[in-house]
Amino acid sequence: MSEPRAVEIREESIRLGQFLKLADLVDSGSEAKPLLEQGLVTVNGEVETRRGRRLRHGDVVAVGAARCRVAGP
Repeated sequence: MSEPRAVEIREESIRLGQFLKLADLVDSGSEAKPLLEQGLVTVNGEVETRRGRRLRHGDVVAVGAARCRVAGP
């Protein structure tokens, strides 16, 4: 499996719904909701259903085969 793509955030943490949009894993928050409800989003290898989940530097988010790592400035 390839290394996840680094996506830089400006703060110490970001909400999962915001990160999905920032990382271009979804086009909108409304697109994120069904993916989360269906269990298609993982954080650090575990299914996550909460759009408000706080992510920190180093967390890895995956939607299908697309994987992104939360990176700091």
